[in-house]
Amino acid sequence: MILKGHLSNLIFKRRLRREMTEPEKRLWAKLRSRQLEDFKFRRQHGIGPYIVDFYCPAKSAVIEIDVDTHAEDDQIIKDIERDSFFESLGLRVFRYTNEEVMKNLEGVIEDINEKIGSTSPNPSLQRRGK
Repeated sequence: MILKGHLSNLIFKRRLRREMTEPEKRLWAKLRSRQLEDFKFRRQHGIGPYIVDFYCPAKSAVIEIDVDTHAEDDQIIKDIERDSFFESLGLRVFRYTNEEVMKNLEGVIEDINEKIGSTSPNPSLQRRGK
């Protein structure tokens, strides 16, 4: 049974997937279908009360693409709280700006590859049945 809150969350995630920003689309084109070191990524993935841009379960990594509003004080505080939540689950968060993705996509991909290659999966977050 899907609870009402879960259903609205599912609908919202689907809308986010359909309406990805141009930087998200460009990065997704490089991450999807195990193109990056054969790692599986999920887009617009729910973790607790949050929806992250990209998530790599095998490497316990969250990738966020930030717009200019993330440089404002109130958004910085929200991002710190959000990142603390993810870190409490053993996840590492990597943030890139829209501008970085648009102007230096290959550099962003290299950075992601370097960073997730250095992370180890958190055993408590492994998928059930594995």
